[in-house]
Amino acid sequence: MIRIENLIKDFGPKRVVSDISFNVERGEVVGFLGPNGAGKSTTMRMITGFIPPTSGRVTVGSHDIVEDPIAAKRLIGYLPENAASYPDMSVHGFLNFAAALRGLSGDQKKRAIGRAVDMCMLDAVLFQSIDTLSKGYRHRTCLAQSLIHDPDVLVLDEPTDGLDPNQKHEVRNLIRELGKTKAVVFSTHILEEVDASCTRAVIIDRGRIVANGNPQQLRAMSPLSGAVTLQLGAQDMERAEARLASLPGVARVERLQDRVRVYPSEKRADGSASGELARAVADLAGREGWSLIGLRTEEGHLDEVFRSITLPDTHKAGAGGRS
Repeated sequence: MIRIENLIKDFGPKRVVSDISFNVERGEVVGFLGPNGAGKSTTMRMITGFIPPTSGRVTVGSHDIVEDPIAAKRLIGYLPENAASYPDMSVHGFLNFAAALRGLSGDQKKRAIGRAVDMCMLDAVLFQSIDTLSKGYRHRTCLAQSLIHDPDVLVLDEPTDGLDPNQKHEVRNLIRELGKTKAVVFSTHILEEVDASCTRAVIIDRGRIVANGNPQQLRAMSPLSGAVTLQLGAQDMERAEARLASLPGVARVERLQDRVRVYPSEKRADGSASGELARAVADLAGREGWSLIGLRTEEGHLDEVFRSITLPDTHKAGAGGRS
């Protein structure tokens, strides 16, 4: 539904987006992640035709966003960053206006407004003027306008911005549900939203894509992924380090106060652990008669992966992993 090919955007001498390519299919929810200033919002604006690319191509459905913009935009629901609205309008008036802009009329318009209001939980403020709404309700009103025409493609820039924890949970559930039948791409810098809503995530840094995969694949990029952490009685710790280091398939052993962490020398092709290291560690503990208090295989942490691939090189040396 969305095809992005070799997209570049320059603002004067500054290159903000540098030769990025990725696709979003129907049935996918793709999180577009990156630190502030990475080029997320600029990319969103090019996908929706809000600004033209310097070079490269965006296709929505079968329509080029530059060469056939009206047909492409009919397929898109867009929630821009800091979405604008008319503060003197009521929520209902604004959605009525948005529906009319989308060519809806009569009963079709009435049904569309009702559907958007239900989805975004706006009944309580439907006839309230927008300038009296909280930031969260304003954002949900703007989200509702992006859904008003039941688009095949949703492009959402920071869709949970300004929402309280309960509202964030509701919007994430809505995005996940919409993603079953639509192609959804939304930008965020909140890593927990990858697990909460996304089938896949694309990480951008300084205008370039630095990772593209599902949450499990991204976690597997963490050095911690596949490591085995065991907690032993104090009397067994010193002896355990040397014995664990001698196990086949062990790259290194790390001491963590009352725990020991064992890192595998190899992982599966997808970066995940096979479970063999955990079994070998447990077997060794049994043979040695160690006082084994706990044992777990680590999955890796998204925040560790995010930091490792988006921090400037001068800071990466000082960025330690989580324990």
